[in-house]
Amino acid sequence: MAVDELDARLARIGRHPFRAKFRLYGRDRAIVDLRGMAAVRNHAAELIEARLAPAEPRNDGRQTPYRGHPVFVAQHATATCCRTCLSKWHGIPAGRPLHAAEKEYVVEAICRWIAGQYPDGAAPE
Repeated sequence: MAVDELDARLARIGRHPFRAKFRLYGRDRAIVDLRGMAAVRNHAAELIEARLAPAEPRNDGRQTPYRGHPVFVAQHATATCCRTCLSKWHGIPAGRPLHAAEKEYVVEAICRWIAGQYPDGAAPE
């Protein structure tokens, strides 16, 4: 997917009343400030691999907390929190493991949203 397409999709998702409520505050933002986006990107990849990539994730739809890590907040803001939302908002079908390109797409969506929480998208590297 092209960068412009992902940005347009994230903008559309961000207009949904539930998704629009999410912002990085407090401890969640401090993690990005202290560790930088490279570490957050690695965390996102690990979390997606463990919690979202399997064909039938354990507790799907209830496995992603709302707070506690910037990736969790971003997952809800970008509709990448469960396989149902991935299917509905991103067209990635449920019931099968995520392909490598799909995992990269999810991580990119999450990181793009986190960076967008900073002025001019300049999240700490």
